[in-house]
This record gives sequence, structure tokens and C-alpha cells, in this order.
Amino acid sequence: MIKLSTMVRERPNASLESLIERAYKLGLDTVDIHVGGLPRDAGYLQRIKLLCLKHGLPIGYLGSGGGFVGMPDDVRRQIEQAKADVDAAVLLGAPLVRLMGGRVLDTTENAEAVRAGIVESFQEVADYAAPKGVVLGVQNHPPPAAPTGEDIIRIIQEADRENVSHIMDTGQWWGSIGADPRGQFDPDVNIYEYMEQTAPYASCVRAKIYKIDLGREEWIDYERVMGILRGVGYNGSMCICFEGQGNKYGEDECMRLAVSHLREVIAST
Repeated sequence: MIKLSTMVRERPNASLESLIERAYKLGLDTVDIHVGGLPRDAGYLQRIKLLCLKHGLPIGYLGSGGGFVGMPDDVRRQIEQAKADVDAAVLLGAPLVRLMGGRVLDTTENAEAVRAGIVESFQEVADYAAPKGVVLGVQNHPPPAAPTGEDIIRIIQEADRENVSHIMDTGQWWGSIGADPRGQFDPDVNIYEYMEQTAPYASCVRAKIYKIDLGREEWIDYERVMGILRGVGYNGSMCICFEGQGNKYGEDECMRLAVSHLREVIAST
């Protein structure tokens, strides 16, 4: 059965520990942790792992950076950070590390070389992660720009590593209302077609929630998303990522509504 999760990350107004506690109270099945600027020392990670274990919440993925674009020194730092996060995932018991993968515009200087560099970076990190039993998930997300389905498939296929998969973000597609500029969409773009293209590669789904005041997500049709996932036999996790856009309720209530909505969709679709 498809599991329901949420992404937790340290914020100025909410600690990682408090968000794990909220995930437990919401009755979620797993949690996904965005490490960001968090300490990577073993003592801290062990405390987080034990807290999740206490609440019966397996850790699904560890959210790292990626993108692998910029000056050579910048790319090298991104690669080394991704490797460090692979090591953190091993300590936490997370089987998957999220790395962003975006679209290189054709107008980019040396576009093909930039694309090749991205693929080579994924290959290097994947080769480091493989003997540790860690899978990489390419999330459709800038940098450089929000991708299409073909952009994601190209990265995965050209990386050509068994431990490179896809984390399907329902809101970060080229022309999507959830991408840049937020709140606008390209009427000629069918984001559900992109999801149909990439769903067979998905090891996790990031379920974006933007407008949930009425008890249903207004920007993304989750019955349609679930139909796509059912069509490829997906049986992984859906990770709620709340990025509220003008909701009248606070985040806690919006999260409660999102959990209820997605539980209903999972059960009925």
C-alpha cells in the first residue's frame, strides 16, 4: 500500500524534533528529512534516528542538494556535499538520497557540455553510494531551471547506474503553476504528461500542497496523479511538502487537511 510521509526540515520557527513529533501526531507512516544546514556529526544524527525510531517513523529519504551546475569549484563542492550526505543517510538508515536535477536551456553557453557535466556528477556520486547500499533520487527541480519529463529521463538514462532513480515532485515541472514564477502556469504545458513519462522511474513522490482551504488541493489534481501512479504499479511513499499559497488556515491545520485529502485519494483511486 502507498505510504504517506512528510518532509521535515529545520526552520527558524520550528525545530526538526518538533516537526517529527507533528508527523507522529498526524499518523503518518514515514518521514523524509531535508538536511540543509543541519549538523552531520554522528551524535546529532543518532539522536534524530532514535527519535524517529521512538515514534515508529522510518526515514524514507535524506534531502541533499545537487543540481551540479556552476563553476568547476562549485560543482566539486556540490559533489563532495552529496557524498557526505550519502554517509549521513547510511547512519540514519535512509535508503534514498534526494538530489535535484533541472533543465539546461538550449540558450545556455556550452549547453551540451553542461548537460554532460551534470550526468558525470550523478555518476560519480552514484558510484560512491552504490557499495553503501544507497540509491539516488533525481528530483525534478532547478537548478538550472524546472525540467520537463524528457529532461529527467535523459539524466537517469545517461547516468546509466542501477542506483539512480527518480523522486517525482508534482509541482516543479517546466511551466507548472508551482514552479517559477509561482502561481502562473503555461496553458500549453501538460504536467501530467511529464508525470506519466517519469512515473516508471519513481522511487518516491513529493506531493506538493499549495491551496488546501477547502479540504482538497486546488492547484494539483491528486486523483489524476494517483491514477498515473496506479498505472505503473507504484507502491512507494507520497511525501507531503507544504508550500502554502494564501491559505486562511495555519500550517498545522493545512497539514491535517492535506493528510486527510491524500489518505482519501490513496484509498479511493
